[in-house]
Order: sequence, then C-alpha cells, then structure tokens
Amino acid sequence: MSDYTSASTSEQIDRANATGRTPVVFIHGLWLLPSSWDRWAAVFEQAGYTALTPGWPDDPETVAEANAHPEVFAHKTVGQVADHYAEVIGKLAKRPAVVGHSFGGLLAQIIAGRSLSAASVAIDPAPFRGVLPLPISALKSSRPVLGNPANRNRAVPLTYEQFRFAFANAVDEAEARELYDTFAVPASGAPLFQAAAANLNPWTEAKVNSKNPERGPLLIISGEKDHTVPWAIANASYKKQKRNVDVTEIVEIPDRGHALTIDHGWREVADKALAFIQRFA
Repeated sequence: MSDYTSASTSEQIDRANATGRTPVVFIHGLWLLPSSWDRWAAVFEQAGYTALTPGWPDDPETVAEANAHPEVFAHKTVGQVADHYAEVIGKLAKRPAVVGHSFGGLLAQIIAGRSLSAASVAIDPAPFRGVLPLPISALKSSRPVLGNPANRNRAVPLTYEQFRFAFANAVDEAEARELYDTFAVPASGAPLFQAAAANLNPWTEAKVNSKNPERGPLLIISGEKDHTVPWAIANASYKKQKRNVDVTEIVEIPDRGHALTIDHGWREVADKALAFIQRFA
C-alpha cells in the first residue's frame, strides 16, 4: 500500500470511528480512482453517513500521477484487493454499508459474503464464478486486456475509442471525451483474466459466498446500455444472489452505460443506492 493511500485511508477510518455514524465504504473498479466517488461521498455525508473512499493498494492520488506511473497498478489480483478492503473494514467500529462499481461491485459482493457489510450495492458488477452469460459486447469491452496474455502481469490503459465503447457509449461525444480526460487511468490486467477464467477454475479468487446467511441486504444496479456488464451478466449475478435468505433486489436504470457512476446522470444512481442503504443501515 502506498504511503499516500495508507495515510489517507487511516484518516478516513479514524474520522468514521470518531463520528459514530454508520460508515459507507465506496469501492471503485478498473480504470478509475477513488476520486471518482467524490460527489457520491458528499451526498452520503449530507444524508448522515460517514463516507470512506479507500483506494486499491498503491492507487496514486491523481489521474495525472496514475498516467505518469501506470506500473503501480500491475499485478493487483481480486483476492489481494478483497483482503485489502476487508482489512480496512476490520478497523471500523461499526459494520459499514458498501457500494461498489464494476470490479468494485464484485468486491462489494465478496465483502458481503464474508459477513463484513451491513448492506451492499453492486453497480454493474463484474461477474463471479457461476455467472455464465458472456455477451458479445462484454467480450469486446475486455478485448484490450484479454487479447494479449502478457497483459495479465501488466497495467493496461484504454485508448479513448476503447473507453468510449466500454464506458461512455450512452453519452454524447463531448461528454465521453470529458469523462476520459477526467477519470480514466490504467488498470491491472490480472482481475479481467481471473474473471474470464472463473468458471474453469474451482480455486478462483473471483468467487462469492452468495449463500452466507450473514451476507446482509444486497441491491444490484444495472445500466440498460452497459456494454461491459450487460443486463445478462447483472441478472445472472442477481439470480445467484437471490438464493440468499436476506433481501436481494435488482434495478435497471434506463439509457445508461458503464459510466453511470461518473456521467451526467450519476445523481440518479447515487440516490437509488442511498435509498436502499437507508432502508437497512
């Protein structure tokens, strides 16, 4: 963990424990940084929660720094990152709600399966073992990484065109360009290879204990036009999760792509997540 991240996260933990309010931990996915949650954190703080936006291990502070030093993202696996977030949550005085996007949505479900969250929201979550659909658009979105086996051990940036297809297909060109310049950073190739092979590998780290009776309530949010995690994947995750004794819900947001947490309509998604968490945490 980088000094910046550990210091920043420690501060956030201390603050959360000092306030006595219910913490909400936000987990970002590939190609984004914790700062992608800044507006969400403000909304949840106003609603009476304490928001934490811990990064993945070694996350740089800024997009500029991330693009200057892409190598820091390499080699991060699903298991490593899940353990990192479990460690952060273990230092909180109260069991938090957890909100994750994309691979962060997978991580939120892994955390819930370890009985660590009071309620969870998984937004366009990456698939786990047992989730079988593989729509063409999802394969195309992951091709920049999976197309080269050497990328497993690398940090892989997206070109603007790749970002436009995978994240920003449901917004206009000007907004897509702005989102790319504001938010996009390189990402570890390893998690995509892990997710792609999850159904072939019984020992995969990309698995979720969806039947744990201590999982807590879970909401899955799906963007209708998401190319990276289309409805078929989100709904298959929901079907696995709804076998749980706890509340499991899914909602589709019309006309939204994978950038739904950062694009012009982010507030609608944030409000849906907040309303769910307010019911249970």
